Amino acid sequence: MRVDFSPDDLGPRDFYKFLTSVVIPRPIAWVSTLSADGIPNLAPHSFFTVASTDPPIVQFTPTARKDSLNNVEATGEFVVNFASEDLFAEINGTGTNFPADISEFDAVGLAMEPSRTVRPARVAESPAALECKLHRIIPVGNSWLVLGEVSFAVVNQEMMDGKHPEARRLKPLARLGLNEWSRLGQIVTIDRIPYRDWPKS
Repeated sequence: MRVDFSPDDLGPRDFYKFLTSVVIPRPIAWVSTLSADGIPNLAPHSFFTVASTDPPIVQFTPTARKDSLNNVEATGEFVVNFASEDLFAEINGTGTNFPADISEFDAVGLAMEPSRTVRPARVAESPAALECKLHRIIPVGNSWLVLGEVSFAVVNQEMMDGKHPEARRLKPLARLGLNEWSRLGQIVTIDRIPYRDWPKS
């Protein structure tokens, strides 16, 4: 037996809660920006993914007009800082609706690290960061797809396994439904099967 959910019947707010409970886990873009007046901002966004690999473009999706969106529109730059479980309290803290003239870096006690190619600072405590220059903002319904081309990236050396960042060392956080979050948990590996090797019946 299945339970039915209709966007028309539930309405936007309740269907949003349903969507975010089944589209899981969601990686977190911990986005640092700079306002037109030079005030640093830092906020977590759980609608986040890679949009293109060549050129390298990532996207995050604000579902309301808040400081991250306003700042990216004003300056054309942002940084996606890696959201690791060691920074759980700080990441959650930066989701507080502070006034625009208060920097979340100061409010939650995080250090700013200068970026190489953009003006917004990186989170010094974050193990990795993607510096981004605005590619495009696309309004979609009540949201905005913010696409940024990655102009530079950094990862802490201790997070590396040879030439690649290693998931167990990075310890990513993810968002689930309601106020639920998750850690990495068990990692499983499986090779993709080429068609030529697909079992014939």
